[in-house]
Amino acid sequence: MQITLVCVVTALLGAAIRRGAPEAALLLGLAAAVAALLALSGSLRELMAFFSELTTRAGVSNELFVPLYKTVGIALVVKVGTGLCKDAGAAALASAVEIAGAVCALLVALPLLEKAMNVLLELMG
Repeated sequence: MQITLVCVVTALLGAAIRRGAPEAALLLGLAAAVAALLALSGSLRELMAFFSELTTRAGVSNELFVPLYKTVGIALVVKVGTGLCKDAGAAALASAVEIAGAVCALLVALPLLEKAMNVLLELMG
């Protein structure tokens, strides 16, 4: 909840200074985004520990979930990056960030897709 408050206040301050100093408004937004992500680091560690325990209890290899974790991380970074590019008035760069994120997510998911394909081939043959 505090992160939301900081981000909303930062957005209002950014809107107020955007006319006179758009670069400062962009830097303010970037600083707030970094601060919000850093504030979440403890919660993310706790979440990762929970998922690790869950996979251990379920008897599932942690290797199967690593691509999922990485893909979620990529999606979050792309979301923030796209927003910052749009705030800077660089819609084309925002699109490039989205495309790069999709390619990275697919690359990260390749080992999982390969394992799924192997399981299907074993079932079929």
